[in-house]
Amino acid sequence: MNSEFGIASVWAQGDFVTRAVAILLLLMSLASWTIIVLKTLDVLRYKKLATQAQDFWLSKDLDTGLASLGSDPGNPFRQMVEEGVQASTHHQNTEAQLQDALDRNEWVTRNLRQVVDDFTARLQSGLAVLASVGSTAPFVGLFGTVWGIYHALVAIGTTGQASIDKVAGPVGEALIMTAFGLAVAIPAVLGYNALVRGNKGILHKLGRFAHDLHAYLMTGARVGGAKVSPFK
Repeated sequence: MNSEFGIASVWAQGDFVTRAVAILLLLMSLASWTIIVLKTLDVLRYKKLATQAQDFWLSKDLDTGLASLGSDPGNPFRQMVEEGVQASTHHQNTEAQLQDALDRNEWVTRNLRQVVDDFTARLQSGLAVLASVGSTAPFVGLFGTVWGIYHALVAIGTTGQASIDKVAGPVGEALIMTAFGLAVAIPAVLGYNALVRGNKGILHKLGRFAHDLHAYLMTGARVGGAKVSPFK
């Protein structure tokens, strides 16, 4: 690309508004790509943990099952088991008069749901930034384009020259800002959609695990499994 009509020319000829828009788009791009990379690594990590969680039901007792889930404090499946067991134990150790006022099923369900809610919030953190970048970046770029065209037209009116060679350069440079806006928005939108799909898959597996764990804590057996608990 000719240096007279390239990106460097846009930066050199632009005023503080044009440069501020370019810097803003750059920061939005860096933020979105950082979130996409980090959240993608999280999704891959949690998918691996979800696959490993199936070994929990093949364990001979609860301690072995917890060991099969690893020692990662961020493992939602391990947190689910720990919270469920603690809730069940707490209810059993409650004084008789208080225990009569509490329903064990609802108490355990509430604790398991809290784990799911906390993990959902953790998964969704950062997605609002991607959604905001995807929806606003094109308009930020369009604002830079409009501002550049305005200054190009002012310059043309001042010089009195409106030939194609005088118009094409400034207008083309202004339109580059629209391309910048789209280049920032498209990855943000695609990344947001991909992460939402990945998160839904993980939450589905965590929900199934919570359902089976709740059934085990209430009845001593996993739903759809053997009548005898695998931990006995």
